[in-house]
Amino acid sequence: MSPAAPIIDVRGLAKEFHTYKKEPGLRGAVRGLFRREREIVSAVKGVSFQIGEGELVGFLGPNGAGKTTTLKMLAGLLYPTAGTAAVLGFVPWERHNDYRRQFALLLGQKNQLWWDLPARESLELNAKIYGLPPATFERTVAELTELLGVRDKLGVMVRELSLGERMKMELIAALLHQPRVLFLDEPTIGLDVVSQKTVREFLRHHNATRRTTLLLTSHYMADIRELCERVIIIDHGAIFFDGRLSEVVDRFADFKLVTLRLDLSQPSPRCDLVQFGERVESDPGTLRFKVKRDRVTAVCKTMLDQLPVADIDIQEVPIEDIIRRIFAR
Repeated sequence: MSPAAPIIDVRGLAKEFHTYKKEPGLRGAVRGLFRREREIVSAVKGVSFQIGEGELVGFLGPNGAGKTTTLKMLAGLLYPTAGTAAVLGFVPWERHNDYRRQFALLLGQKNQLWWDLPARESLELNAKIYGLPPATFERTVAELTELLGVRDKLGVMVRELSLGERMKMELIAALLHQPRVLFLDEPTIGLDVVSQKTVREFLRHHNATRRTTLLLTSHYMADIRELCERVIIIDHGAIFFDGRLSEVVDRFADFKLVTLRLDLSQPSPRCDLVQFGERVESDPGTLRFKVKRDRVTAVCKTMLDQLPVADIDIQEVPIEDIIRRIFAR
């Protein structure tokens, strides 16, 4: 559980959107002028969680699960339909100036920098908005551009930066005022593997040195696996799981992967392979099975007794596969 005095405290947060259905064709358009059928869509349904200072938490869920809506409410961009939330002691949607100076929201698919200005001038405008002293601005930009490897891109028009370079500049803009809480929505989306790795290493370093509290959404499990010890999984607007990432494997995967490499110089096995578990791979010289956790020891002993085993390997199911199965439920 989170500490007694959480930085982020969310209780029963809910958000509904009212939409209108339109019948197809001209007749539907005309009818819609006089009578429209209203539909209520529940994007977030009674979400509750707490996050302590300095935590780096993964916020997972399939598309449409309510992740971005939740972040926007915590950033004060949306008013909730029900529930309460406190971030750094502030109610986000009351939009106190003191709160705005202590958090940042970075949406991976949205731009906060001006495309027709060099990156440095965009950052200078952000610094003016936050009222940063020039010395603080220079020191912060020098540090962040060095860590992200984009110091030589400060004079380049934002529109001319590559996607990876632009995202790094967006991240610098979000951190200029040194926020205590950072909401990240898909910060590595569309980036190449090198840029993804750079951003991940930067976030890990920033979290460790500044104790910034981070709530991160991502569809790249590498981001979650390398950064987050704790994950919150949301599905259809409701919390499905909240705990350590390692517990996801124990709770939602009741089997392990056992891989055998056979000694092909020995006679082919004549035993029934079904007894070992579900076979997921069968190549010449290699067999892989899904084996129930409570049977792994006994099954491996039987394998060694009945098969010409040259090597045996026991692995946990990859976390990506488990999350994919959860989302596909």
